[in-house]
Amino acid sequence: MKRLSGWDAVLLYSETPNVHMHTIKVAVIELDPDSRPFGIDAFREVIGGRMGKLEPLGYQLVDVPLKFHHPMWREHCEVDLNYHIRPWKLPAPGGRRELDEAIGQIASTPLDRSYPLWEMYFVEGLANHRVAVVAKIHHALADGVASANLMARGMDLLPGPEGNPYLSDPAPSKPELMSSAFVDHLRHLGRIPATMRYTAQGLARVRRSARKLSPELTRPFTPPPTFMNHKLTPERRFATATLALVDVKATGKKLGATINDMVLAMSTGALRRLLLRYDGTAEPLLASVPVSYDFSPERISGNHFSGMLVALPTDCDDPLERVQGCHDNALSAKESHQLLGPELVSRWAAYFPPAGAEAMFRWMSGRDGQNKILNLNISNVPGPRERGRVGGALVTEIYSVGPLTAGSGLNITVWSYVDQLNISVLTDGATLKDPHEVTEAMIADFIEIRRAAGLSEELTVVELALAQA
Repeated sequence: MKRLSGWDAVLLYSETPNVHMHTIKVAVIELDPDSRPFGIDAFREVIGGRMGKLEPLGYQLVDVPLKFHHPMWREHCEVDLNYHIRPWKLPAPGGRRELDEAIGQIASTPLDRSYPLWEMYFVEGLANHRVAVVAKIHHALADGVASANLMARGMDLLPGPEGNPYLSDPAPSKPELMSSAFVDHLRHLGRIPATMRYTAQGLARVRRSARKLSPELTRPFTPPPTFMNHKLTPERRFATATLALVDVKATGKKLGATINDMVLAMSTGALRRLLLRYDGTAEPLLASVPVSYDFSPERISGNHFSGMLVALPTDCDDPLERVQGCHDNALSAKESHQLLGPELVSRWAAYFPPAGAEAMFRWMSGRDGQNKILNLNISNVPGPRERGRVGGALVTEIYSVGPLTAGSGLNITVWSYVDQLNISVLTDGATLKDPHEVTEAMIADFIEIRRAAGLSEELTVVELALAQA
């Protein structure tokens, strides 16, 4: 048994009927047409044989009576792979668009908390002898870095414990849960002086710094209302696109920008197009960009990140100025974030009362208006640098997307995988009829940036990737 951290618990409490807090991970797998068929039974056998090094898949959520403390994970619980690993069949022609539509349907329902908080869908019907595995994993279980490490273990790219049989542990009794919660509360009380000291040190750094926090992050603010900011519907829609990582790196090198800057710039240009299309005006937006503070390759569960707020210059019509603006704004946000301390919010989250936190998030999810803190979430996660295999079959692509947050109907998540930069977009049912509008606009903006930088508008074809939708 182990306690959810305060930050893990907040990601659990923030889930409501219209705000689902699972993340989506997608692996496209190329089968050898000359080998024996690889179906869902064989895939269940592969996962079952690797449960010893995919430990979080055996975590069962256990609530503490009377919500006296944050819930706990019962480790090594019984796992019914027939329940967790499910079949899905795509309609013809089995291309990217059909897969994206299926993933949107899979993402539209929350996970059942009476089971370990994950599901996998074995998707058949893809063209060119391919299948896809779509994993739905609750954010309380793992952040982007932990999910990448867990996926790498599943594809035999990272080592894990070998030769250990998977044995389930007994469920805890109510007295055990209450006594453990009481002891843990005493530990948290003991940590308050260190947390206050950490907070005071951050505030002192802010006072001493020549670079003060940007006005957008210090004054009370309201991000501008947009077509994407409203009360969410339970429905989810999904879209993907792939760029060659070499093209993104070359463009960034020419402009003195990082891959993260390029992701922000492409997103900014795409959002500008959509704002002008749907709102008739394009004001600067505020994006929450997750920043991890634990990149350990051994970490396969838990959340060790915080969000920094980055202003997106969507009011700027010059693509090169947008790249520079994203670079400057991200640098400023990162420095401001480090001044306060990256663990500030997560440390104080340990003291959030469960019942009060759940009530607050229910109220926030039911409000019909824009998010008062941010317009959208944008993530850039470095994925595996080597090609993985599942059951001997080659993993050709990986996609990932985080959840939508209350009042924010758009999430853009980018994962790199070997030579690919894979874009995933998640919306609710009211933001856009077709989320491929976002992916198409991001690619169009990337071409515009390259044209303005004096680079070729011809993009490198990613041979192993699905054809663009």
